[in-house]
Amino acid sequence: MAESRALPASFGELEVLTVGTVLLVEALAGLSLNGLTIFSFCKTPELRTPIHLLVLSLALADSGISLNALIAAISSLFRRWPYGSEGCQAHGFQGFATALASICGTAAIAWGRYHHYCTRSQLAWNTAVPLVLFVWLSSVFWAALPLMGWGHYDYEPLGTCCTLDYSKASSSPRLFNFLVPLFITLTSYRLMEQKCGRSGHLQVNTTLPGQMLLLGWGPYALLYLYAAITDVNSISPKMQMVPALIAKTVPTINAINYALHNGMVYRGIWQCLSPQRSKQN
Repeated sequence: MAESRALPASFGELEVLTVGTVLLVEALAGLSLNGLTIFSFCKTPELRTPIHLLVLSLALADSGISLNALIAAISSLFRRWPYGSEGCQAHGFQGFATALASICGTAAIAWGRYHHYCTRSQLAWNTAVPLVLFVWLSSVFWAALPLMGWGHYDYEPLGTCCTLDYSKASSSPRLFNFLVPLFITLTSYRLMEQKCGRSGHLQVNTTLPGQMLLLGWGPYALLYLYAAITDVNSISPKMQMVPALIAKTVPTINAINYALHNGMVYRGIWQCLSPQRSKQN
């Protein structure tokens, strides 16, 4: 079990301040954009459709990642982890659960879009709701396993946030939590291109989601893979912090890709920001 501790000597004051500032910007950006997305779903009846329920689920997961980043940012600016061992376990669990929900949510949207655009029947509520429940329940299940002894949560190298301890061999099988959703995402969009691309009916970008999934979570996956092969301590603590900082940009990128680039969601957000104008229109 992790215990409360001060910062490691390998990080200087300026480096800790820089990491804290970057995390704070990432957290506020992700919370703001995903908060607007969630608010627009609550206020705009046109968005309450099965396919948009998947986007709402992703926004909730990404808000959780941004909240996790905000706690890490505050701890970094305080230059110590003030929440003790139990706080570290809770922070690691919450971060891992919402990260898995975000990764799986991206795959769910890819499958939902394929079903919506390339089959004869549109996505129904009795399919979308169980799919969202599966995403969240499976994410919570895998995130709870370290609390029950299979793996454990420990500090990131900076010592101001907690995550799954990837240096342990028991953590290496978690790679499939990334590889399976990545396969579903890439396959779904590939099939969309093959079946619907020539008709010109596609209204979504079929390459960007897979690329963003790889760029956002790929560095973490590589770190897990490296740790499964050899001693991860051969990588400097500063370099080990890079995947965490990259991953915290995912909520902002997802909000831009799935909400702001979606015409209906964008109009819903705009109506929430300017209700008087929307009433006049």
